[in-house]
Amino acid sequence: MTIATKTGLFELGDLALQSGEVLRRASLNWKTYGTLSPGRDNVVVFPTSYSAQHTDQEWQIAPDKVLDPTRWFIITPDMFGNGLSSSPSNTPDYPDLVTTADNVRAQKRLLVEVFGIEHIACVYGFSMGAQQAYHWAALFPETVERAIVVCGSARTAPHNKVFLLSLLATLEAAPEHLGRGRFSAEPRAALRAFARIYAGWAMSQDWYRAGLHLSSTDAATLEDFLTDSWEPGFSRRPAADLYAQACTWIASDISDNEMYRGDLVSALNAIRARMLLLPGRTDLYFPVADNAADIPHLVDAELRPIPSIWGHRAGSPKNNEADLEFLRRAVEDWMK
Repeated sequence: MTIATKTGLFELGDLALQSGEVLRRASLNWKTYGTLSPGRDNVVVFPTSYSAQHTDQEWQIAPDKVLDPTRWFIITPDMFGNGLSSSPSNTPDYPDLVTTADNVRAQKRLLVEVFGIEHIACVYGFSMGAQQAYHWAALFPETVERAIVVCGSARTAPHNKVFLLSLLATLEAAPEHLGRGRFSAEPRAALRAFARIYAGWAMSQDWYRAGLHLSSTDAATLEDFLTDSWEPGFSRRPAADLYAQACTWIASDISDNEMYRGDLVSALNAIRARMLLLPGRTDLYFPVADNAADIPHLVDAELRPIPSIWGHRAGSPKNNEADLEFLRRAVEDWMK
């Protein structure tokens, strides 16, 4: 079966940001999958996650995967800082901070101005994509019917920030660092250290104990796994883009805006979408407890932890059939 797809670049002009800075000549890259219904009522927004571009996550879009393009019109906007939309690597005067809210507000313009879409059947996101899904539900409560948050949170927790600040410190310690997340050349040694810090957080202790770093890859040793299987996922991206998106992640908070003024409970109470929260049972970034704390403040929500030892990667289970089936069934049920 051939699925209709289309790509484009949405020119936003000079984009005023939450910080008061301006993202000059802002552009938002996007790709769609499937066919928009005559009533424009089958729209699923599928934002990208940290360092990911739309091609990195489109494996999840198929009739037998997570999102079915024969039923839904799926729009993937590339997050600012990912190298396709406006990013430090393609925008010399890229601002110090572009927030999750800045991303989602730009995405709202994309849907309205390019596609004439005013109503969204669902926003589905993993990790930073899940943070964007949460923001969609809070910033545009009358627009979003459902939101599926996979290994994400309404607000980046302090423990998560410690991890992210360690990544920034690693990049800032590189001799190539010029300040403010810019570099005279790609800091190869720092990126290697960056990736290895990430490897200790992305999957759980149980995952390593079970030897999945070997059995789920072609690696013969832990060193082979880190060097050949893990590090290339980060060294392929410019350090300045990684730095910028980490800053976005640190600042992510659905209540940190003029609508809610830092009141997280008010922001959660305002959400009208049916919320499905799918944290990973062993996720070190977004633990089950963070999502569980939100549940009493949401009008219509369910918490379904992914019973997995794959840590954060349970939410993006490309080589993990059990977790993929869990997600597929959960989404199928929620989208009835």
